[in-house]
Amino acid sequence: MVCPYCGEKELKVIDSRASDDTRSIRRRRECESCHQRFTTYERIEEVPIIVVKKNGLREEFDRSKIHSGIVKACWKRPISLSDIENCVSEIENEIYQSGKMEIDTMTIGEVVMKKLREMDQIAYVRFASVYKKFNDIDSFIEAIKSL
Repeated sequence: MVCPYCGEKELKVIDSRASDDTRSIRRRRECESCHQRFTTYERIEEVPIIVVKKNGLREEFDRSKIHSGIVKACWKRPISLSDIENCVSEIENEIYQSGKMEIDTMTIGEVVMKKLREMDQIAYVRFASVYKKFNDIDSFIEAIKSL
């Protein structure tokens, strides 16, 4: 970091606090050479996670797709929207905490099914039937037996 006024590298931090959005840190700095003050912001550089689809295409991770799938699976079930939102947040956190820059849809689907299985068994079977593409009643029976 250099002073924007004189180019000096010797700076001191006068004040440091979280900014209004809480996603960055605001710092007041003073140049030790020209004594000018200025503000800097430090932000976390978020690297997008790339989802590798079954057909090999890649796209940026989209939380809303998981949310939509879970809402459909929980349709007419006694599950509040806040419970669904918490579930989606847990899934998103698990994906980001994996540390991988690329993740395949199979892995995401397994994480979603694990969370749904804990939350509601009917929602789990509904999601699994679409995700695993059940073609007959035997597939449903196997999924139910696994519960």
